[in-house]
Amino acid sequence: MSPPITSSPLASSPSSSPEARLPRAPAATLPLSRVWREIQGSNNWENLIDPLSPMLQQEITRYGNLLSASYKGFDLNPNSKRFLNCKYSKKSLLKESGVHDLDGYQVTKYIYATPDVNINPIQKEPNRARWIGYIAVSSDDSVKRLGRRDIVVTFRGTVTNPEWLANLMSSLTPARLDPHNPRPDVKVESGFLSLYTSGESGSKFGLESCREQLLSEISRLVNKHKGEEMSITLAGHSMGSSLAHLLAYDIAELGMNKRRGEQSVPLTVFSFAGPRVGNLGFKKRCEELGVKVLRITNVNDPITKLPGFLFNENFRALGGVYELPWSCSCYTHVGVELTLDFFDVQNIHCVHDLDTYINLVNRPRCSKSAGTEDNFGGKFLNRTSEIMFGKGQRRALRLKNAAIRAAYLLGSVSNHMLYYNII
Repeated sequence: MSPPITSSPLASSPSSSPEARLPRAPAATLPLSRVWREIQGSNNWENLIDPLSPMLQQEITRYGNLLSASYKGFDLNPNSKRFLNCKYSKKSLLKESGVHDLDGYQVTKYIYATPDVNINPIQKEPNRARWIGYIAVSSDDSVKRLGRRDIVVTFRGTVTNPEWLANLMSSLTPARLDPHNPRPDVKVESGFLSLYTSGESGSKFGLESCREQLLSEISRLVNKHKGEEMSITLAGHSMGSSLAHLLAYDIAELGMNKRRGEQSVPLTVFSFAGPRVGNLGFKKRCEELGVKVLRITNVNDPITKLPGFLFNENFRALGGVYELPWSCSCYTHVGVELTLDFFDVQNIHCVHDLDTYINLVNRPRCSKSAGTEDNFGGKFLNRTSEIMFGKGQRRALRLKNAAIRAAYLLGSVSNHMLYYNII
């Protein structure tokens, strides 16, 4: 059974761009170099989501594979000299990760993040910076096929214990990333913001914050390739998706993607299994700045429903018309959603796994893995529930089911932390 692939209402937004008004068939048959702006979201992926465009499918997969290198290269062996760093050099990372034959991207910088969370107050040791991803740029040979010079930034998801604790902060705070215009109404989750902005300031030779590393290198690459057609693509999974959101907003707010006398550089986020990042003010400002976000989600993945499991974009308006007083304090998703539906009772972790997401995007008509609801007569049970229960009761059952699945996944996180004597 194929997964339901849906889009948010944003996908129907009109656009004045001639390229964005390309009909569905040409977008699937023209070369990428001709329609790359549409594939990057210039028209909010209108007519490309349902059904899923083969070219968009290919690009999602390509960025997902580039992102997977951020996991494959991360060294978690405490006995290794490269512990919490990348196992490979910048020249060999993509080759060693098995994605070297994609498009000829060249890794230019590794990115590190320092969780501002002390997991062992007794030792009072500063947190070590952890390799979080990399920045790469498309080579001269690939520019013709891509239609532009593509700057890519990837962010892996949560792996280490301080990162898990940072994720659990779950409180909104003003982003204030532009010193000339703080915009107190634009609020983001405090744990994600801390991971993005914290550095090793206490160490004489400590690293700059994740933010400073990113903005410095992106500014260098944009200046180096000025005058060329260019795009900035950010790909993140789980926690990494949140960092990608923050970076995209930061770049746009500071105007780093605007070039005098030239068209602005498109900013696109490919978010895999990403949580909510900010409030309604954050969402609106991202839209005003032209930040494009494609969220690839699994309806059974609890991480995509956090933070704000209860108070979110669905609860900020009364009857869909009147804004409630607390709407500015509700978490809200940003962008267009591409929804998958998979769950494996034999392997709970698959609902959030990056590789599973990539495989499902590539097999949209074979989405259910072994042991899923379909194999247990899910269609029959769903039909039976429609007959036996009212709409309100069915909604309650779905919420209960989602809560159970969330408990399974989050329970595994607790066990992981207990293993390391964190809690």
